[in-house]
Amino acid sequence: MLANDEEKPLAFWQGSDRHEGREQKTLTIILKSGGCSWNRCLMCSYRHERYTGLLADELAIRLIRQLRFVTRAVRIEEIEVVKLYTSGSFFDENEVPSAVLEEAGTLFRGKIIIAETRPEYVHEEILGDFITRIDDGTHEKPLYVAIGLETTNDQVREKSIDKGFSFADFNRAVGAARNTGTGIKAYLLMKPLFLTEKEAMADMKQSLSDLSGIADIISMNTCTVQRGTDMERYWKQGAYRPPYLWSVADVLATAPMEVLCDPLGGGQSRGAHNCGECDKEIIDAIKFYSLSGDRSVLSAVSKMECPCREEWAAVLDQEMPWCMPLTR
Repeated sequence: MLANDEEKPLAFWQGSDRHEGREQKTLTIILKSGGCSWNRCLMCSYRHERYTGLLADELAIRLIRQLRFVTRAVRIEEIEVVKLYTSGSFFDENEVPSAVLEEAGTLFRGKIIIAETRPEYVHEEILGDFITRIDDGTHEKPLYVAIGLETTNDQVREKSIDKGFSFADFNRAVGAARNTGTGIKAYLLMKPLFLTEKEAMADMKQSLSDLSGIADIISMNTCTVQRGTDMERYWKQGAYRPPYLWSVADVLATAPMEVLCDPLGGGQSRGAHNCGECDKEIIDAIKFYSLSGDRSVLSAVSKMECPCREEWAAVLDQEMPWCMPLTR
């Protein structure tokens, strides 16, 4: 707790994203909330970040203080897009009480809001009410719901991530959001647990194909080994490796649409990486593409010469799938 009834969120930062065809200034906020209702995803450490034992009114006060802290710390008038994240779902009233949505609507009115949520909390009444609060007529789509779909393959989502919903659930949420004029941002996850490198690439390519014409924005996250997760346990045992940057660049270069990608932890052992010699050049190319939409940089780095490219090719050719149980 800070002075003047202020409270810091888990994290916040300013940056730039490619949105609606151009680079726009963004503010990302990760709020400490009442906690994710699902709380089981195998790669997520944010599920441990939550308030416990608070009544709804006190929880709302703590979250509102976080929002106000951020708006005092940044020049909000310079921000075009505000991205709101919690450990679970911004539109889950048990995690983020309705009073917090009212405050966010006041603080960020006139901005484009991207708010992350699980599909079961996407309801027309809630979204319509929030749009009324943030919309001042400036933007055609003032609100986008961001859903961590991760993959369009239900078996991969269940066995490798334990996400707790289906592609059909995602599509139901898309329909509800469309009825209110809300945009859709889908997050994909490259190489969750138990997939070979080749399987992970195929899964992303198929998922991108499946999402064509469904999502307005697609962001592909490369798996990062977060602390205190099931994924970290497998990684420490040598049973998991994050994706090669060669794989990431290949998926992005062949995608049927523009895909955002910021490989957090890239070049490090816990994030997408190659050998260390070529990592920075590929990461820089991915980030440049994400902001510019210029695929030529991806084509250029895909032709780079580096000894680890042969290693990557051998992995794609020789790595064998692990046998996963088909029943619980």
